[in-house]
Amino acid sequence: MAKTIFITGASKGFGRIWAEAFLKRGDKVVATARNVESVKDLVQRYGASVLTLALDVNNRAQCFEAIAKAKKHFGSIDVVINNAGYGLFGSVEETTEKEARDQIETNVFGLLWVTQAALPVMREQGHGHIIQVSSVLGIAALPVLGLYNASKWAVEGLSETLAAEVKGFGINVSLIEPNGFSTDWGGASAFHTQSLPAYDGVKAAFQAGITEDSFGIPEATTDAVLKLVDASNPPLRLFLGKVAYPWVQQVYADRLATWDEWKEVAEKAHGK
Repeated sequence: MAKTIFITGASKGFGRIWAEAFLKRGDKVVATARNVESVKDLVQRYGASVLTLALDVNNRAQCFEAIAKAKKHFGSIDVVINNAGYGLFGSVEETTEKEARDQIETNVFGLLWVTQAALPVMREQGHGHIIQVSSVLGIAALPVLGLYNASKWAVEGLSETLAAEVKGFGINVSLIEPNGFSTDWGGASAFHTQSLPAYDGVKAAFQAGITEDSFGIPEATTDAVLKLVDASNPPLRLFLGKVAYPWVQQVYADRLATWDEWKEVAEKAHGK
C-alpha cells in the first residue's frame, strides 16, 4: 500500500536517494529543502506524486506550516523522515559559540520542530512513523566531531523518550544509525572550525584511522530504509553499514568492563 512520506533535507545525500526510491515504487513524497529549486526536477519526473516545499528546519513556524501544507495536499502523513542536518568538524576547544549553537539548532531543534508539528497529525489519524536520521556517533563518539556527536546524542535521548510517549497512539519512532557513507556530508556540506595547532596530532590520528572500507555506498541503503518504512513493528534503532555494529559492540564491551570494575564504588554511593 502506497504511503505518504515527508522528508527534510531532500535535495541531496540520503534524503534525495530515499525520496527517489519511494517515488519509484509508487509512494507519495513531500520533498523539502532550504532551496526548493533543488528538488523541482522531482515534480517534472514524478508529477502529482511529489510535493516540493521550501523549508528551513531552524524556523519553527515554517516547520508547522510545511506539515500543514503536506497534510492538506495529500490528506495524511504516514512517515516523517528527519534527515536535514550537517556535520561540524573541529575540536571542542576550537568551536565558537556560534558554531556550537548553529550545530545544535539545526541537528536537534530543527528535528524537534518537525517532530512536534507532525505528532498532532499522526495522533489524529491513529498511526504514523517518525524516523530520525541519527548516526552511530550518537551511540559512540569520535574525536574532532564533538558538537556533532553531542547533537546526535541529544537526538537519541529525545527519540527514545518520544517512542515511549507515543506508542499508545499508534505512532512508531525509529533512529537510523549510519556509519560513514560516501555522501558530501564530510565534504561540501561540512563545516570546519578554525584550527588550533595543538590539535594537529589528534586530527592526524583521526584521519589515519579512516580507510576506503570505512565508507558505505549511499544508494545501497535504500532497501534497508524501504524495509524499515514497511515494517509493522519497526525497531527503535537500525544501523546502516557494516562498520557501525561491530564498533558499537566493542565500545559497549569496554564500557561494561569499566562499569563492572567500579560497581562497588557506585553501589556504596547509594547510601543504604
